[in-house]
Amino acid sequence: MSDSTNIQKLSTAGLLISLGIVYGDIGTSPLYTLRAIFNTVHSNGQQITPMVVLGALSCIIWTLTLQTTIKYVLITLRADNNGEGGIFSLYSLVRKKAKWLVVPAVIGGCALLADGIITPSITVTTAIEGLQFKFPWVHVIPIVLAIILVLFIIQQFGTSLVGKLFGPIMLIWFAALGVLGLRYIVEDFTILKALNPYYAIHLIATNPMALVILGGVFLCTTGAEALYSDLGHCGRQNIRVSWIFVKATLILNYLGQGVWLLNHPEYNDKLNPFYEIVPEAYLLSMVALATMAAIIASQAMITGSFTLISEAVRLNLWPKVAITYPSNHKGQIYVPSINWILCAGCIGVVLLFRKSINMEGAYGLAINLTFLATTILVAFFMQAKKVPGYLIIIFLIVYGLLELSFLAGNMTKFFHGGFVTLLIGSALFTVMWGWFVARKIKNRFVKYVEIDDYYELLEELSEDESVAKYSSQLVYLTSANFKTEIESKIIYSILQKEPKRADVYWLVHVDVVDQPFTRDYKVEFLIPGKLIRIDFRLGFRVEQRINLLFRKVVENLVKNGEVDITSQYTSLKKHKIAGDFRFILLEKHLSRFNSLNFYERTIMTWYFVLKKLSISEERSFGLDSSYVDVEKVPLIFVSTDDIELNRLPI
Repeated sequence: MSDSTNIQKLSTAGLLISLGIVYGDIGTSPLYTLRAIFNTVHSNGQQITPMVVLGALSCIIWTLTLQTTIKYVLITLRADNNGEGGIFSLYSLVRKKAKWLVVPAVIGGCALLADGIITPSITVTTAIEGLQFKFPWVHVIPIVLAIILVLFIIQQFGTSLVGKLFGPIMLIWFAALGVLGLRYIVEDFTILKALNPYYAIHLIATNPMALVILGGVFLCTTGAEALYSDLGHCGRQNIRVSWIFVKATLILNYLGQGVWLLNHPEYNDKLNPFYEIVPEAYLLSMVALATMAAIIASQAMITGSFTLISEAVRLNLWPKVAITYPSNHKGQIYVPSINWILCAGCIGVVLLFRKSINMEGAYGLAINLTFLATTILVAFFMQAKKVPGYLIIIFLIVYGLLELSFLAGNMTKFFHGGFVTLLIGSALFTVMWGWFVARKIKNRFVKYVEIDDYYELLEELSEDESVAKYSSQLVYLTSANFKTEIESKIIYSILQKEPKRADVYWLVHVDVVDQPFTRDYKVEFLIPGKLIRIDFRLGFRVEQRINLLFRKVVENLVKNGEVDITSQYTSLKKHKIAGDFRFILLEKHLSRFNSLNFYERTIMTWYFVLKKLSISEERSFGLDSSYVDVEKVPLIFVSTDDIELNRLPI
């Protein structure tokens, strides 16, 4: 705990860690941003004039200022959920404001996952393509695929050791960006005119290709969401201070590339302004450094995807999947299913597009949707913090117009690869939305009964020796939020399906709260010594290891003399041996006869397909399957009231 607290504070170590974790994606954008803009300009037959160069650079500088600095660094970083950031952390802060806010949260989450597929593909490919400036015969694709494959294979072993090198490498990378840019700026100080927003406004107002150019400009800020997502790893102050250095080096590099473009109006699509400003003697060193920066950017996106999915599972926005912890490093998690989905996606994108220049159309569109989603959620957060209404309206208008303009620009790339991003995002959306809606439908059909109506019956069953004892301690997981209620299906399971006699009946309820790391519980003795309810309040980033959590609570209760779990079997009781525990999980299935409409039936059919692909309930709750019984119950009990039968005489 003390280590994480120290990281959160402003320090040299914290600043270095921020460079290594936060800025991989946005830090590699100089590799392809200006190339994407001027390839488009060149391919459409437009002259590369000083006004176009200055206008594009001014758009980049002011996008970094408005979008990254003001929106994310100054405003969004304030929306910390007990020190944690990211779109689901933000959603957890505001979800009680309006039920429909789940829509932008889900769209933003899916878009981020789609970005996790595109980022490694384009950054690694662009970096390796630098080799062809010196060795034109080099085959890029095999090298890129090998790097991507190794990157995903090592995830299962943890990356904390390698992660310690990220900060120093990125420090060298950003320093190199700044030096390379400065080297060209001193040759032509007129490039500094690009700092004036007039040139950005002039380009947007007068250039017929303004929208297309904006689609390329957007690539300079695609890593901004990582600033917020990594809030918990680095701390607000470390991110804010390190951004000053990062932004300065990025702008210097963009301006340096701009000087080169002014001197080479005959630019063609076989050139990359980034590598053109690198002295030939240092080209191989820069390719190696760019490759390491690309790997770090990819690692940040992969780790971010793991965190995103683990949060989505806790918030019931994603099917339950296996999540492991390969090391003791804070925040180090590994989600095998997502790892290999991302790996397959990256390999597919590389093989489909072959060149990084072809991937630029697919890049940016997904993260653009995340930006829009974040804008909506931040506006509601500002409202919750009692920010004056006129400031919220200004925020929505400024960033709504800005991001919709970028969206329009990115949509011009739809048929040049953007459709791939939307297909990936849409596929992920069907999973997340289907899982969420199915849970709502299921909850609609859960019938609750007053538990105190069954106190006497449960007590009598526990003492009824004519019924074979099912287990000494019988545990049910309940979704009932109130101690006075219980699902009718649990009562049916205990009393009717197969009468289950036990010494003590336990009801365990898990409530996922809006704070990330809460670990609270309370105990209610509904029938002293016979029926006990435990309510866990767990943060959305806490692993739901119910087996261990329940055992810990029982140990505390026994130590305090609040409960006796000694076996009541005569031979075991005299030796004070603890009784056995058995968990009962009720697994719902969709009956053939029900009243669901077509949309709901489709959602539920998809839900049960996803459920088969996800891990079992006992694994998701960390239970040992050797003492878990799973009972299948229909989602909807079919009534016989509407069935008419005629009995024929004999």
